[in-house]
Amino acid sequence: MPSSHFIGLMSGTSLDGADGVLARIDDTGHLSVLAHAFVPFDATFRSELLSLNSSGPDELHRSALVGNHIARSYAEVVTALLQRTGLETFEISAIGAHGQTVRHRPLEFDADVARHQAAVGYTLQLINPALLAELTQIDVVADFRNRDLAAGGQGAPLVPAFHQGVFSQPGRCVAVLNIGGIANLSVLKADGSVLGWDCGPGNALMDFWCARHTGQAFDRDGAWAMTGLLHSELLRSMASDPFLHKPPPKSTGRDLFNPAWLEQHLALFEDLQPADVQTTLCTFTAFACSQDLMRYAPQASQLVVCGGGALNGELMRQMKMHLPDVPVLNSEALGLPPLQVEAAAFAWLAFKTTRRETSSLPSVTGARGARVLGAIYPR
Repeated sequence: MPSSHFIGLMSGTSLDGADGVLARIDDTGHLSVLAHAFVPFDATFRSELLSLNSSGPDELHRSALVGNHIARSYAEVVTALLQRTGLETFEISAIGAHGQTVRHRPLEFDADVARHQAAVGYTLQLINPALLAELTQIDVVADFRNRDLAAGGQGAPLVPAFHQGVFSQPGRCVAVLNIGGIANLSVLKADGSVLGWDCGPGNALMDFWCARHTGQAFDRDGAWAMTGLLHSELLRSMASDPFLHKPPPKSTGRDLFNPAWLEQHLALFEDLQPADVQTTLCTFTAFACSQDLMRYAPQASQLVVCGGGALNGELMRQMKMHLPDVPVLNSEALGLPPLQVEAAAFAWLAFKTTRRETSSLPSVTGARGARVLGAIYPR
């Protein structure tokens, strides 16, 4: 049956760089990845992105310039993908571009009690999609979250609908865990229904702590975490955060799980060794994710892990330790490498938008209904 080519572009809360895939998608929505590319962010730009997660001087100006930088980085990824596949720009139906989330505060701040209007709040992904369309000469679909917020939803996570299309198995309950900067879980039930929510921190706190004490952007394979000892009281303190005990729908980001949050917990203890903190942060991520799985989907037949966390051997070991009765698999075992899943999701979301088909799940976000997501910027 007819197929079209779409590009998906993603830069997540890990702040490491821009991932992209070029995929062929047929009329049923079945997706095949043809190429993957990655453009890293340098340390200075990562620092600027991190600083924009909280209020600061001249932030409107700085955010606009970051949006331009993101568009240029995304355009580099597009060029690499076209070169690797030999395709021309006119052969690409659209680009799905997520942008860089720097604030995520849904359902907060702007309730109008007098008019019985609930708060909408806001979510902010930095990108200049018009510039990306100009640079690539390809239609761009961006701003995927705000339509769901307008309908009373969280605007996140967006990927469970895509997970359903890629990883669901008829008659079985399958769980999919994406561990980026923040971890989110999708539960694909045997009856075809879907749940999904953010569990808490993924790599964000581990990466921050590793960069501060080793100068490395992340703890490769969890090697440093393996050298420390678990600090059970610190783990207990972090695990008491109210977000971890809220029922879905829920979503979060660096607005909550950030260096200031970590410092508040570390201040309760003396003489903490850096390696012990890294070990405890790794355990904390595994604990938060496994706790949610056992609380809401104890019947899961397997847990499929994607995102950068799937490449952290120590984190995967701890996930398996916390879930002795649930097979824990790297998504590559099911045909889609962990670092390609989120970018592929945005190619799929762009496909849905260009067809004016809904791609949000009210069971995940809490919105009043499914909506067509995204805004189109013509080339």
